[in-house]
Amino acid sequence: MLVLPLKYSQQVIQLIVFDLDGTLVDSRRDLANAANALITELGGAPLAEAAVAAMVGEGAAVLVRRALSASGLDVDTPGALPRFLDLYDERLLEHTRPYDGMVDVLQQLQQRLPLAVLTNKPQGAAERLLSGLHLDRYFRDVIGGDTPLGRKPGPMGLLELTRRAGTPVSSTVLVGDSPIDLETARAAGCRVVLARYGFGFGPEEAHSGARVIAAPGELTKLF
Repeated sequence: MLVLPLKYSQQVIQLIVFDLDGTLVDSRRDLANAANALITELGGAPLAEAAVAAMVGEGAAVLVRRALSASGLDVDTPGALPRFLDLYDERLLEHTRPYDGMVDVLQQLQQRLPLAVLTNKPQGAAERLLSGLHLDRYFRDVIGGDTPLGRKPGPMGLLELTRRAGTPVSSTVLVGDSPIDLETARAAGCRVVLARYGFGFGPEEAHSGARVIAAPGELTKLF
């Protein structure tokens, strides 16, 4: 593929790395339904969808502990994590969809430079989700949160994606929606764009000094 360098704030960009949940796809309902199915099985009261969405971003294990704690359940309940993963796998693509305009953005950007995904979602689930939504065709690499490279905000996954693409970190942009994505980009030393529409976006991101987009279509204008 011919890589055409793109400009972002006078910096040549050669690789764009996307977060998954809250950036590429709106998965909040399926995640909330899976968490609430687990909570109900354990005798707790279901949580609001928005409450569960606010717990997403640091991997399934952290999500489960937060959900159990918010429901007044034992965060160390044996088997809670694998049970949640099973429940989520059953619901992975029930309601999850790309954000409006995202497919068009990916089609345009993929013609000009490599794209990759860095997520704290388990590798298998991330790959199945991207394949099920026919988004996998746009990405050269996908790294999930359960690989030996560790989870965000650790920078190792992001650095590995730049290595595979043969691009400098300084020529890479991470597109995300949460404090975790912001911290990951800063730890790696790359540029960052934050999605205001994502369910991880909050006051910290709004006042971080990072570039912020209100809709996916703004990415094609930015680059």
